[in-house]
This record gives sequence, C-alpha cells and structure tokens, in this order.
Amino acid sequence: MKNVRKQPIVFNSISELHRVLGLPKPLHPLISLVDYSSITVDTAELEKGMLFNFFKISYKKDFSGKVKYGQSHYDFDEGGLSFVSPNQVITALEGEADYGGYTLLVHPDFINTYPLGKSIKNFGFFSYGVNEALYLSEKEKQVIVGLFKNIETELDSAIDQISQDVLISQIELLLNYSKRYYNRQFITRKSASNDLLVRFEGLLAEYFDTGKPLANGLPAVDELAASLNVSAHYLSDMLRSLTGQNTQQHIHAKLIEKAKELLSATELSVAEVAYQLGFEHPQSFNRLFKSKTKVSPLNFRQSLN
Repeated sequence: MKNVRKQPIVFNSISELHRVLGLPKPLHPLISLVDYSSITVDTAELEKGMLFNFFKISYKKDFSGKVKYGQSHYDFDEGGLSFVSPNQVITALEGEADYGGYTLLVHPDFINTYPLGKSIKNFGFFSYGVNEALYLSEKEKQVIVGLFKNIETELDSAIDQISQDVLISQIELLLNYSKRYYNRQFITRKSASNDLLVRFEGLLAEYFDTGKPLANGLPAVDELAASLNVSAHYLSDMLRSLTGQNTQQHIHAKLIEKAKELLSATELSVAEVAYQLGFEHPQSFNRLFKSKTKVSPLNFRQSLN
C-alpha cells in the first residue's frame, strides 16, 4: 500500500524553505521576497501541507477556476493576497491553477524589537482561512506590487544601519493597505457578507431558542464560525464592517435580548434565567446584564411592574 504523508512539512527557517524550493540562499536570513517565476522545482508534494515558523504574505496573480467562499463559490481571475502567521498549516486550494506573483517571508525575530512585533497580532487577517483571501482591484494591485518592488529593491541594496528600519516601514505600509482593502472587500462583496450575516443571526437565534445554552453553555465564537465555514477572525471583522459589532458583541446582544424575554415573560428566578442562558454562576450574568443595560436583572423585572 502506498504511504500517504499526513504530517505537514515544517520549515523552521527561511533558508530551509529556499533550499527546498531550489532558490539561492536569501540575502537576509530573517526576511526574503520570493518571485514565483523563480521556482522551478515540483511543489506538488509541498502543497499537501506546510507549516512555517515565520510570517508569509503572498500576492498571487492569474488565478483561474473557482474558490470556495463560505457556502458559495466565486470566480476570482484577478488574483489577490493571503496571509499566514507562524505555526499555521497551509495547503494549496483544490484545483488551483498555476500563478505568478510574490511571497514575502518575515521571521518574527526581524520585527520583535520594533513596535510592529506587538502590533502585528492586531491584523486579524493573519488568522483568516485560505478561502478568505484579499482580492484586489487593478489600482490596489499596483499599490501592493509597488510595495513588494520597494522591498525587493531594499533587499538588493547593501545592508546598512537603516536597512531594517526601511524594510519594517514597508511591511507596516503593506499591512495597513491590506487592512484598508479588506474593509473595502467586505463592502463590495456585500451580497456574500450579508448572506453570511443572515446565516450567523439564524444560527445564533437557533442556539438560544432551542435551549442549547442550558446543556452546552454560552455559544463559542470559534464554534459559530466553524458552523459557517469561516475563520473566527474573518467572521468578527466581517460583522464589524457591516454592523459595528464583532462576534462576541453580537452574542452578548442576543443574550441580553433573550434575558429580557425570560425576565418579562416567565416566573423563573434571576439565577434560573442565568442557568438557562448558559452561565455557570448567576453573578457573571448579573454583571454582564448590568454592564449592557445599566440596571440589574432584578431591577429590570421590577421596572416592568
């Protein structure tokens, strides 16, 4: 029987990845810009699963075929950006065609002594799924490719005391533009986003209306996102772009709505309401209810009379 590799190939260094891809040693051990056209080896085995101990920002052009996006499929011929943080396993998209473009590889040690070392975790798209890539307009593409070219030029230049500062600033600019373009994408792909919002609200309503909190506790963001076939960060960012509230805030809003319903329409005690809604301790329910409504559950019930 043919052995099937199940474990991803782990790359601890950028130099190691260069070697496997048949590329020359990187000009800098902690940062590299790879042009896909320079890769001549067969990457089919790699694409079954890889894990990097560094950041990977990829611009891919000339996609063909369809990409799954939530429950739907969309044609993406314009190419786009994808982001991978350290210790994420990635695989090639099913049916992905040949493409050109760039991949920027950045080891955490390159940015750790800069503010970016801490703020990079605030760019939620590093936790998006591979089917949640950023698809660029022609003008946006020119900006992004221009930034990659600037990084390439700096890496090709003689390293001096300012080199790292310049490269860090270019990376930050790339991430900030990406954040702007993702916000645009949530709007321009509004039909897909609205569909996801409707399904999310239905899922949340079903969870509370069928008594699941009593058995399973409060709904978890990760579990809701998984039920919708999207990543938790993507779901929160999408909801925030459409409604101004992230996933956890939506859960709290639904919880307060259900709490008011139980307090006004049943004779359950406040503690019993808390347990019905998935709280282990009534005190936690009391604190949340008061923080959202400015009154305690008991005072809310008394105000109805």
